[in-house]
Amino acid sequence: MLDIVIPIYDDFTALDAVGPYEVLSRVGRVRFVGVQPGPVVTDNGMLTVLAEASLADAAAPDVVVVPGGVGTRALTTDAVWLDWLRGVHATSTWTTSVCTGSLLLGAAGILDGLRATSHWLELETLRRYGAEPTGQRVVEQGKVITAAGVSAGIDMALTLAARLVGDETAKAIQLAIEYDPQPPFDAGSVQKSDPAVVERIRGAVAAREAASRERAGV
Repeated sequence: MLDIVIPIYDDFTALDAVGPYEVLSRVGRVRFVGVQPGPVVTDNGMLTVLAEASLADAAAPDVVVVPGGVGTRALTTDAVWLDWLRGVHATSTWTTSVCTGSLLLGAAGILDGLRATSHWLELETLRRYGAEPTGQRVVEQGKVITAAGVSAGIDMALTLAARLVGDETAKAIQLAIEYDPQPPFDAGSVQKSDPAVVERIRGAVAAREAASRERAGV
């Protein structure tokens, strides 16, 4: 059975991890892992997810899915996380990310020279890590797949499922979870949103990042 790991850390975004989990749990064994086993709090502070194993116990997964969240900023200079990512990428079949999880891949040197995506607020940050940022929802470069913000993780996971088990099975998974997006507003990208809404989100994310840095002592 495929060994799929989703590494989680304080202040990760729940849907970044749970969306891909819902898809990929149908094609392999999915484990949430952390620096140490135990509860990990998401970036809204109201949901706790259990890491069942440590990073050290997940040294050679077939697939790694790195979620994003405001907690990624503190980890872009964390040797434990970056060394682990480099190690698992060396032997993985697929290395993937959702949202600002791509910043961790970039900080680990995994995106050097590759096209990649992230949350729209952090696309230019990818350039600092040697990546070529793009606003595409899902970007596949060899065995590396990056997804844009939050909900794009489901698209990425279905793309990955197609690579792992074939298009027909991936389509069946999409139907099983009834993933047929029909949002009430056509406002899901920065290009489609009112500038006032864009600035509102910038401010809210900045406040969350500041609170996360304070909790992490950064």
